[in-house]
This record gives sequence, structure tokens and C-alpha cells, in this order.
Amino acid sequence: MKNITENEQSNKIVDLPQKPFYIILLWTWPFNYHFPLNNCPQPFDSSDCFFTLDRNMFSTAKAVVIHHRNVCDSKQQLPQIPRPPNQYWIWFNTESPSHSPNLAFMDNLINLTMSYRADSDIFAPYGWLEMHNGTQNFTIPDKSKLVAWAISHWNPSSRRVKYYAELKNYLKVDLFGKFYNYIPLAKTEKLATLSKYKFYLTFENSIHEDYITEKLWTNAFLSGTVPVVMGPPRKNYERYIPADSFIHVDDFPSAKELASYLLALDKDNQKYQQYFNWRSIYQPTKQRRSWIVEYCRVCKALKEAPVYRTIPSIAEWFK
Repeated sequence: MKNITENEQSNKIVDLPQKPFYIILLWTWPFNYHFPLNNCPQPFDSSDCFFTLDRNMFSTAKAVVIHHRNVCDSKQQLPQIPRPPNQYWIWFNTESPSHSPNLAFMDNLINLTMSYRADSDIFAPYGWLEMHNGTQNFTIPDKSKLVAWAISHWNPSSRRVKYYAELKNYLKVDLFGKFYNYIPLAKTEKLATLSKYKFYLTFENSIHEDYITEKLWTNAFLSGTVPVVMGPPRKNYERYIPADSFIHVDDFPSAKELASYLLALDKDNQKYQQYFNWRSIYQPTKQRRSWIVEYCRVCKALKEAPVYRTIPSIAEWFK
């Protein structure tokens, strides 16, 4: 047997593989919104990752995160410098296909996807439910009003605005948002204001698989109202939330029938309270969705050593 000298032993120690360290380059700030980097909250561990916007580090970056809405106007907004082998380009998008132009720019460039879609490589939902440690009592906030809707983009030809125009013929809907008399609902007052309503119109701006946004998770659930949803089919919602936690407009043949149902619930406290039974088991996450949380997901994904492959067409998948 060969004797190992002290020098050989030293060399062996030096040659041990180093713990991986990942440089993650944000190609742009998302929507030009700035936030502190390298400060991942629990349960994310970013100790092996370094986030940067310094494009001089492009050649050493393990991954480049490309926020779609910041590069979709021109292909020239994408990285133009030579790409290192096996560098992950991660396509990040929080918008629906209806508001994601020029997806073809990404053909044969992207290696991982990150979006609200459950079949993304990196799942970044707008919210989720967490189980209580044991059964919990939930106190329904005091209710003095019926239906609220906060909307920031008013399009008279959209399905949701047309539906509202019909619904308001049968019951009162209080509108909030800068479009309406130019009186916005202040963020600091939003949850307290909406909590006074029995129902909140959770009407998405477009209908797509898994596109269930803060309109449900924050405006409705965190304020303690019952969401009346317009979005993907009921079955899609039920993948994420209990069937008795919401009312779907598609369950009614018309806005008139929906209005009749809401007015009946308004007069029947026992039936209305059944929409809160699920809260004894679950609660909406208290971890607010934030940009840094989304990017921290990238660090976690890289540590799991995802298979390296190139996606021929984002548009074919994201539709």
C-alpha cells in the first residue's frame, strides 16, 4: 500500500470540491421597481447565492433572470454579449398571456420558467394557503356594507366591466380605484376598508389557467371578505382554495341570478358564515408577495440542480 505523505494529504484537502456558489444576475429591475437584494426572508436560504444587477458579472453568472415586461419591446433589450456555456436564462413573468407581448423573442433562449403557472419550473404564485397548527377560530370582521370592487384598469369593452354594468342594476356595488372619480384606495387603508364588505368582486383582467392574483389573495382573503371570482374555471380555483371559500360568476346563468344569491346570503347569516368554515383549518399566507421573495426562489431552484435544456417556444407553452 502506498504511503501518503503529509504534502499529498494537504493536496487532497485542497482538491476537495468547493461548495457551489451561484451568482444570479437580474437583467433589469422588475418594472423598474428597486428593492434590497441579498436579503431573503425565511424560509429561503440564500447563503450560497449572490444577487446583482452588475452586468459586468454576466460571464460569471450561473443564471440571468429576465423579467419579460422589461424586455418585450425589442429583442435588443435582451443580453447581446456572448453567453457562457450552461448559463441558465430564466424567464420571469407575473402577467397573463393577454398582457405578455412578443413572447417569440424568447424562442430557443430560455432554460427555466418562473411564473404563477403551477407547471412553471419555478412556481411563483400570488398567494397560497397554510394549515393552522390545530383547529383555529376565525372572527369574521364586522360587516356594514354589501359589495366592493377596486379596479385600476377600466376598459369598458372588457368582460369584467360589462358584467359589473349588468350586476349594478340589481344591487349596490361600491367602486374604488383611481379611475373612479379619481379617488384611489390608499394601501394603508385598503384591508380595513374592504373588511367592512360582505363580498368582494375578484374579477381578473383576463382569463387564463392559474391566473389568480392578489385580487383574491390580498383584497378578499386578507381583508376577511367572501370573494366573488371571475377568472379561470371553478376547478382551477379549487386546486388552490376550498370549494366553499368563494363564489364563481360562472355558477350563475346571469348577473341577475348572482345578485339574487348575494342578496339572499345578506339576509341569511348562517349560510353566509359557511363561506368562512375553511378558515378553521387554513389561513392565507402572511408572507406578503414581494419581488425579493420571487428572486429568492431562483436561488432555491439552482441548488436543486435543474436539468439544463433550452425551451423552443415560451409562447407555445404560455398560452
